[in-house]
Amino acid sequence: MDEGLIIQTADLKKSFGKFDAVKEITVEVPAGSIYGFVGPNGAGKTTTMRMLTTLTRPTKGQAWVNGYSVTEEPRAVRRSIGYMPDEFGVYDDMRVWEYLDFFAACYDIPEGERKRLINDLLELVDLSHRRDDMVDKLSRGMKQRLSLARTLAHDPAVLILDEPASGLDPRARVEIRELLVTLKDMGKTIFFSSHILADVAEICTHIGIIEAGEMVAQGSMDEMQSQMMPHREIVITVRNPEAAEKVKTLLQDVNGVLDIKDLEPQAGRSRIQINFTGDDEGVEAISQKLSEGGIAVLGFTEETKDLEAMFMRVTKGIVT
Repeated sequence: MDEGLIIQTADLKKSFGKFDAVKEITVEVPAGSIYGFVGPNGAGKTTTMRMLTTLTRPTKGQAWVNGYSVTEEPRAVRRSIGYMPDEFGVYDDMRVWEYLDFFAACYDIPEGERKRLINDLLELVDLSHRRDDMVDKLSRGMKQRLSLARTLAHDPAVLILDEPASGLDPRARVEIRELLVTLKDMGKTIFFSSHILADVAEICTHIGIIEAGEMVAQGSMDEMQSQMMPHREIVITVRNPEAAEKVKTLLQDVNGVLDIKDLEPQAGRSRIQINFTGDDEGVEAISQKLSEGGIAVLGFTEETKDLEAMFMRVTKGIVT
């Protein structure tokens, strides 16, 4: 297993009869990261997570979590992870504190230590005021936070969460995202699956995109952005076509300018797109050159492409 990676797979595959749910994928999750595992429904996310958590044995390949092999050292893997499935389960006759006490006991935490642990976990997930409520009376968002608290009972190094924000209202999704960032700051590595791109873009340091059982893209958010958009796109808005021609004349020989093209006018104003390979100082130099050339610039913006554009590009082969 490579140093610096807390989750790693090599040619990991899972077949059900003739159907390959996961097709020899490689996953690399750095320690201390928030890794978003993204893909449409049926892409193989849950199957991969079940292999990482030792609940499903791989058909082929290998995986390591916190340095332990999922096939050869399953007990050590289970001690290293906190797993939250996409379904809460049925705990109708338990109070909130009893639910956490039950799971703490499952991890052999001594009874004398459990009260303090439960109080700490409830405070962390902001459920202290609901400690004596029945679990089945909680909202879905509260159940998700409680389930997350349960995964932390034995202080695991890695959290593996299957669709933690699925089915939540906007406020509950924000609360879950904030909680995941807090846990990262506490030193946890978080690997979570999602098909909600906004949640991934908001908090993730790394991302893997899976489609039809195949890993189609993987890396840090910055690396993925660079792969998707290898050059900068600057859009300049001026008053009329004459001013646009002056802009093109001024910038056509500037170092780093790949090409200049006209865009559709907006509100009667002319727009030009500059494809540019330079750094921030180069962008400043372009702005300065326009000013020195007497160009009345009405708009100067740099286009960015979000995670949704990245996802569409790598899963559908769209060239941008």
